[in-house]
Amino acid sequence: MQHLSLFLIIGITIYVSMQAFKDAALKSKWTFSPYAVKHYNEGKRVFSHMWIHLDTQHLIFNMISLYFLGEVLLKEFVFAYGVTDGNIKFVSLYLIGGVMATVIPYLRHRDNPSYRSLGASGAVSAVVFGAIIWNPEMRLGFFFLPFYFPAYWFGIGYLIYEFYMDRKGNTGIAHDAHIGGAVTGIIYILVINFPKGQAFLDSFL
Repeated sequence: MQHLSLFLIIGITIYVSMQAFKDAALKSKWTFSPYAVKHYNEGKRVFSHMWIHLDTQHLIFNMISLYFLGEVLLKEFVFAYGVTDGNIKFVSLYLIGGVMATVIPYLRHRDNPSYRSLGASGAVSAVVFGAIIWNPEMRLGFFFLPFYFPAYWFGIGYLIYEFYMDRKGNTGIAHDAHIGGAVTGIIYILVINFPKGQAFLDSFL
């Protein structure tokens, strides 16, 4: 029961993504297109894109990241706010993060009919950075490396990498959406529990 919201998000995302793998029309209708949002009033794409993925590898990577960091953060929320409010706060962070991750891409590409993006990466980034701000001393690493770092260093390194790759461009990845989700996660934690921001600075300094 404590992890209900996390399992629901993962379950729904896997189900919808699997349907989109088999239905190109569904994938096309749910993909984020800033041009379609602006010129055809298809605002639903701001929300729908986070439930579908490019392929199985994309889906698995996002859901594994969400599970491990989401479980950590959801436990903290439940401990601090109770089961119901903790789950509500977790779902709110995820959904807001996914929506806010579209802001920079929208501003950049609203008149570009060829731009498309999809996936839960922005929402997952919000959860990851929510967990980092909440618990900056936990150890994090990458799937393919046997090294672990304090969460605050991991977060700083992640942002530096995303800013660099965004400036480099032509990667086929929406790095600006990752940045938007990460910033949303930071702000969200500061709004619901501002002292966590001070604790993060104390850990870093």
